[in-house]
Amino acid sequence: MFRVRGVFEKEGKKFKFTKEYRALKPEDIKELVLSEIGSKHRVKRSKIYIESIEEIKPEEAENPIVRRLSLELA
Repeated sequence: MFRVRGVFEKEGKKFKFTKEYRALKPEDIKELVLSEIGSKHRVKRSKIYIESIEEIKPEEAENPIVRRLSLELA
C-alpha cells in the first residue's frame, strides 16, 4: 500500500491531491498517478508534481475501498 501526495497545475491554478494505491514498488505508483490524473483532468505529465510516495499499512488507508481490498487479500 502506498499513499501519494502532490500537486497538479491546470489553467494557472494549482490543485493538491492525495491518492492511495496497491503496488509492488513506488515506480509503479508514479506511472499510475501520472496516467490517472492526466486522463481524468486533461493535464500534461509535466504539470503533475509528485511530492511524496510513502508506504503505509493497509489499516492506515483512508480510502475505504482500498482498505477493504487490502485487508481481504491479506
